[in-house]
Amino acid sequence: MRDRLSLDQIRTFIAAAEEGSFSAAARKLGRAQSAVSELVRRMEEEFGVALFDRSGRAPRLTPAGEALLRDARAVGGAIDFLNFHAKGLSEGLEPELCAVVDVYFPFQAITEAAKDFRERFPATPLRLYVEVLGAATEPLLDGRASLAIVGGPSPLPPGLAAEPLLGVAVIMVAAPDHPLARLTGVIPQSELARHVQLVLTERSNRSSGREYGVFSPTSWRLADLYAKHSFLLSGLGWGSMPLHAVERDLAEGRLVRLATPQAPYDGMIVPMAAAYRTSAPPGPAGRWLIERLKATR
Repeated sequence: MRDRLSLDQIRTFIAAAEEGSFSAAARKLGRAQSAVSELVRRMEEEFGVALFDRSGRAPRLTPAGEALLRDARAVGGAIDFLNFHAKGLSEGLEPELCAVVDVYFPFQAITEAAKDFRERFPATPLRLYVEVLGAATEPLLDGRASLAIVGGPSPLPPGLAAEPLLGVAVIMVAAPDHPLARLTGVIPQSELARHVQLVLTERSNRSSGREYGVFSPTSWRLADLYAKHSFLLSGLGWGSMPLHAVERDLAEGRLVRLATPQAPYDGMIVPMAAAYRTSAPPGPAGRWLIERLKATR
């Protein structure tokens, strides 16, 4: 079916409505007033309705014109978005940015960066995975993701490069009614070993079953940080948590800090990094996100 309208007519109609007169629209568009008037007139003929009331000194939108103006703006916006998207793709912009985030990384920082990302790259969808420890590199290696925020002691596999980001403070905690919470100073290893330690374990096929920082022979293994958090609050064990995730619990007395031989009362800093395949470095959107996260404090 032949389109009844041209994009030129739609943009002219929008300009006439927004500028308040055909002459002002003509100046904005760099055209003759007669050309603007003719385009609007032909548009009215195509629709079979009057878009403007011309009985006064200046044309005013009719009720039908006001209703159709909303649709015209939607069409014009869609065309602008199409042009913007096509220009970005022609300049190497990723059709989609897929990233993996280590669960210890502050998600508030990711959220704030995502808000800015949406403004900067409105035509690029963002897809995120959240993984544990070394499992964050698997979507990179198998091509599902082009960027990963990784941390912890797990070494990067060959073929990946990394750029440092902020470090994450990690502390040992327990519920206030847990037996370890009643002890002061550095808790001996022998005392830690008497109680269940809640351990975050990898879901990675590359290092299945590997855990880090296990100090008690009696440990419960969880693959979800939020399950571990809930277990800690319930007094089911003691363990490490990123400080940013438990600051409110500490302030309100739902958790207390523990000092251990491996982790002081103030905790330890786990370095974080942005990783990617050396054979497929980040495009414009991925590079922007890395630099944005580097600026996070």
